[in-house]
Amino acid sequence: MTSTNNSSPDALAIRLAELLAQCALRNQRAFALLYELTSAKLFGVALRILRRRDWAEEVLQECYVSIWNHAGDYAVQRSAPLTWMTSIVRNRSLDWLRRPQQEATGEEYDIAVEAWQDDAPGPLEAAALERCLQQLDGKQRQSIMLAFFHGLSHSEVAGHMKQPLGTVKTWVRRGLERLKGCLQPGGA
Repeated sequence: MTSTNNSSPDALAIRLAELLAQCALRNQRAFALLYELTSAKLFGVALRILRRRDWAEEVLQECYVSIWNHAGDYAVQRSAPLTWMTSIVRNRSLDWLRRPQQEATGEEYDIAVEAWQDDAPGPLEAAALERCLQQLDGKQRQSIMLAFFHGLSHSEVAGHMKQPLGTVKTWVRRGLERLKGCLQPGGA
């Protein structure tokens, strides 16, 4: 293997190609060094595309699993090692953005209802809120929960949900109207 003291781009490319070849042989030390040499740059690529640190971290983890599993597929004659890894991160980041956005259900929903229960006058009101939230359209429920339980502005909610600001404002307004009707005595 070449020395890591030589910091020229060609020397780095040779070193990364050698590390990928070792990863294909399941050499964990080589993988750790590959990660050490490339993770900052690849994280930057993911962060520029996704614009959210938590998403970039998750995508980067998935990418390194993919790099580990497909290191044997790397062909030095096709591209430089960093170019190959960057394309994996770029493609996975774009796939992440294209995926359907999760609605506020499951754990996020439970945490929000529990937070409201802590401040609510009593368990009947919390149960009523939970029942009424369940009756909302998924996008209305998610936008309301992001705005009121997580404290995001309408603009931040729109960014998070990747939707136009006017659409999010409409979801919040209509969702609040439905919640008000549902929570009033004699409501649904």
